[in-house]
Amino acid sequence: MAAPKAVPKATTIRLKAELITGLTLLQHILKKPMNRMINEAVRLYVERQSVQVETDLKDVLERIKAYRRSDPSYKKLWDEFVDAEARYGKDDPVEGRIKNAGPVQARVREILGR
Repeated sequence: MAAPKAVPKATTIRLKAELITGLTLLQHILKKPMNRMINEAVRLYVERQSVQVETDLKDVLERIKAYRRSDPSYKKLWDEFVDAEARYGKDDPVEGRIKNAGPVQARVREILGR
């Protein structure tokens, strides 16, 4: 069963004066309602932009896939992380220290065996 046809919706837009002048001129020459011309123009814009966005997204997706293929287990990423931890972790004031806990945190740690 086909989807029901969408009912057109009235929308307020603000066009520059020179666009309205051009549309009015075309309306008289082409003998078309201005509403139809605006709908045609917006449809063409949406189609053109959709194609461009799709192309851009495909490119981004391909770059991500290429990156994943180059380091499938993220070994390089993990190596960089470990190096950063080794380099900067020693200066971290809370690294490896448990802060004094309140009664609730102390009870949770007791339950977890920490």
